[in-house]
Amino acid sequence: MSDSKDKKDEKLPEEEEEPDDWDKRIFSTGCSVEQTKMNDCYYDKKDWRSCKEERATWSLQILRQFHLSFPTAFPRNAMSRNLSEDARSKSRNILPRSAPRLGQTRSVYTSTKLSQDPEAKDMADYKDSSPTEVQSLTEGLYDSPLILDEGSRQVDWARSFHGLSTEAFPPEAAKILLAPLDPNDVEVKHDGIVYLPEIKYRRVLNNAFGPGAWGLAPRGETIVTPKSVTREYALVVLGRLVSIARGEQDYFSPEAITTAVEGCKSNAMMRCCKDLGVASELWDPRWIRSFLKEHVREVFVEHQPTKKRKKMWLRKDDVVKYPFKETKYGA
Repeated sequence: MSDSKDKKDEKLPEEEEEPDDWDKRIFSTGCSVEQTKMNDCYYDKKDWRSCKEERATWSLQILRQFHLSFPTAFPRNAMSRNLSEDARSKSRNILPRSAPRLGQTRSVYTSTKLSQDPEAKDMADYKDSSPTEVQSLTEGLYDSPLILDEGSRQVDWARSFHGLSTEAFPPEAAKILLAPLDPNDVEVKHDGIVYLPEIKYRRVLNNAFGPGAWGLAPRGETIVTPKSVTREYALVVLGRLVSIARGEQDYFSPEAITTAVEGCKSNAMMRCCKDLGVASELWDPRWIRSFLKEHVREVFVEHQPTKKRKKMWLRKDDVVKYPFKETKYGA
């Protein structure tokens, strides 16, 4: 009896419990370590917002595994996001359907087993916050122009110069584009820089060609630096390439990146319009000096909360607004 009992004891280490289907699915993604750390963090803190670093690491690993699994979906480079529809559908299924998603509290996975969380709260009102890390210059926002397949009729505006300098626009359109700038449309920043609001550039293009007859085509990915975003755009009018320019826009927090991307697009449009002669006076030093003399005044203001004073430029028909108050220098 003792010998048989010893034999059973010797076999015990070989009879370890095999990973269940859930474990196998997680291990097959190549992200099991990151998944475990993320879920362990939630198990300890009971709040996804306290696990930003773990979630960011998990998301990055998911992207890496996807790029390795579907290299043909990225014709430019391994980190591009020119995804075909088939690749996009596969990317949604990197994790099995039964796996918990962010914001769900069905169960919490640990390194040894699935354990139900009795204290899990309803996360329906949870608002996901952006990772604190700013993406690098090489990664950008993974929004390179899509490569479509529409046959010989398609023009790839990400690389093509189709129609550039083919012929002049009709006189009616040229008259609108080259119209003298109305001083009432020009604004001035507090540091004395004059500019035309971006919406007025759009109005000029709409008046000259009509809504829908022009557009901005991206010619590369959005580059994100710690303080600004930049992207190259092509202005296409009536199916012809007119101009190419790179827009830029500063931002002060990661949450403002999406707004900065839109501002970057408007900045590129403004620069493209220079080639059409729109508001060309704003790049003429003599016109700028004349405008500042006739329509702008310099005032000294005091910042009410801090009591700091500085010089500010204003249009003569504008007034100083809170939190500033007009004052005399040295008073």
